[in-house]
Amino acid sequence: MKAEEKDHTSEDIAQDSVKEEQDQAVEDTTNLESDESSVEEPSAEAEVLEEEAAEEKEPTMDELLDRSRKEKEDLYQKVVRAAADFENFRKRSLREKEELRKYAISGLIEDLLPALDNLELGLMAADNHPEAKAVSDGFRMVAQQLTGILQNNGLECVDPAGEDFDPNFHESVGFQPSDEVPDHKVIQVVRKGYTLNGRILRAANVIVSSGPAASEEQEES
Repeated sequence: MKAEEKDHTSEDIAQDSVKEEQDQAVEDTTNLESDESSVEEPSAEAEVLEEEAAEEKEPTMDELLDRSRKEKEDLYQKVVRAAADFENFRKRSLREKEELRKYAISGLIEDLLPALDNLELGLMAADNHPEAKAVSDGFRMVAQQLTGILQNNGLECVDPAGEDFDPNFHESVGFQPSDEVPDHKVIQVVRKGYTLNGRILRAANVIVSSGPAASEEQEES
């Protein structure tokens, strides 16, 4: 009886051992499958990286040449634009410098004009006194010299007697009927005007003709 029980116990132990081995084999198989799946995932990522690397392949020689030509053209256009901007700046600076040179003395000349007017009026008055001819001739030479200096600096006299009235250069101080001078023309220059390098410095004060005087019949009507 004891021998039978002993054999039964050994058989149970053997069965348990076989079962444990089977369980261990199943567990190993599961772990192996898990390991294989974990290995497959980075393999898929590697394939994606390889595809991207294949897409980003190195450019060919023709592509490099085209890229180089385009960069050269872009740089050339930038240089041309920079040169054009610099040339425009240079011309503008020269123009502004010339404008400054032309009109820098405008204030000084404008202050001298009343003295020049008085000198001319004095010479006109001296013409009525023959005994002062020698003195007046001397002052006339000084006036001519002063006028010449001013003219060399761009000053021009505006003396529009007999010309059409121009509001850009003339300032009317009155109207006067005239049978000899047509309507809207300057009869008399009260004070001469002056321009400096073409720009009006002082308008001429003038009296403008209003045409023939109206007859008595026209006034009565």
